[in-house]
Amino acid sequence: MTLGNRFFLIIFATIRLDMKYMWVMIFTVLPLLAVIYIGWHVWVILPLARWWKVLVLLVMLACFLLLFANFGRKFDTLPLPLAQMAYEVGTSTLFILLYLVMIFLVLDLGRLVHLVPKSLLYHNWQSALFLFALVFGIFLYGNLHYYNKVRVPLDLKSSKPLPKDYKVVMLSDLHLGYHNPRKELARWVDMINAENPDFILIAGDIIDGSMRPLFEERMAEEFHRLKAPVYACLGNHEFYAGHPEAKQFYQEAGIHLLIDEAAVIDSSIVIIGRDDRTNMRRKPLKDLMYSLTPNLSPLTPKYAIVLDHQPYNLDRAEAAGVDFQLSGHTHRGQVWPISWITDHIYECSWGSHKRGNTQYYVSSGLGIWGGKFRIGTQSEYVVATITSNQ
Repeated sequence: MTLGNRFFLIIFATIRLDMKYMWVMIFTVLPLLAVIYIGWHVWVILPLARWWKVLVLLVMLACFLLLFANFGRKFDTLPLPLAQMAYEVGTSTLFILLYLVMIFLVLDLGRLVHLVPKSLLYHNWQSALFLFALVFGIFLYGNLHYYNKVRVPLDLKSSKPLPKDYKVVMLSDLHLGYHNPRKELARWVDMINAENPDFILIAGDIIDGSMRPLFEERMAEEFHRLKAPVYACLGNHEFYAGHPEAKQFYQEAGIHLLIDEAAVIDSSIVIIGRDDRTNMRRKPLKDLMYSLTPNLSPLTPKYAIVLDHQPYNLDRAEAAGVDFQLSGHTHRGQVWPISWITDHIYECSWGSHKRGNTQYYVSSGLGIWGGKFRIGTQSEYVVATITSNQ
């Protein structure tokens, strides 16, 4: 290895290490600071005896610690109903912390500019009850909104000949696991079957994290009720769950998992599923387009669909001559104002997009990670019609 190559490897490793520490700060240090900040406000606003305040703060801390127990896969040893409840409480805490921090920051800023009297934030039952009702109302709405699955129609025009019009149901980010159990999946399967699609596309993250609830509830059996073939790519959560176990689940579910592979429908549509971006050695899209399509008849050009979980580098699909790309991953932040952040990070964080002759759709997801809340975003599935304009 040359000195130059070693230098670049060191730089690359340093960048990855810095990114690792950045995520450690986001998921540990910042939530811990938020707990301290909120805990102090709760302490001073509640007109209760000291031991009652201690009890309230201990309950809050226990809920917060459940969040880290989930990341550490500590729930896999618990009975399934208890593990499901612990997951819901722990991951919901993260979103509730976010909104409590925002509310208290607004109140503190108001106090600094003398718009909010100090008495509202110290030993005040009315303020405490109002804040509880406000937060409860926000997250009750967010939970109800999550269960409202939005049907998004999408018209796709092909410049290539097709033997017929195709109806396709497109999904992403099911996140099946402790919080999206089999009964929820069964409802989604009924919803998809009602569309009578020609085929179904899933852009990754079918699995949330732990494989235990999927195998224990035998969720693979639900996929066999689907009346159309299913094609899917991997997402980053399949890597978190364990690549071999995820592949085993796909096989048992009868899902056509495409990992840098292609499938052809009626000799007119080619579906290319990319390995997830988590695998930094995955094949470039342009190479896939050249290597996976030579065996197809050049006399009949194919409508090329790419499944790529994370919607980065959209220009590469355009450069490779892809007709349509389906992605997910972003959830569009799940709740406001995180949606503002995802809108800034990605060229397209949600919805339809176009570059040149390439069309894109980035789904905010049918399911969700963590607490079941949608505030300022939506749970959705796409019903697309592919028609030829020739």
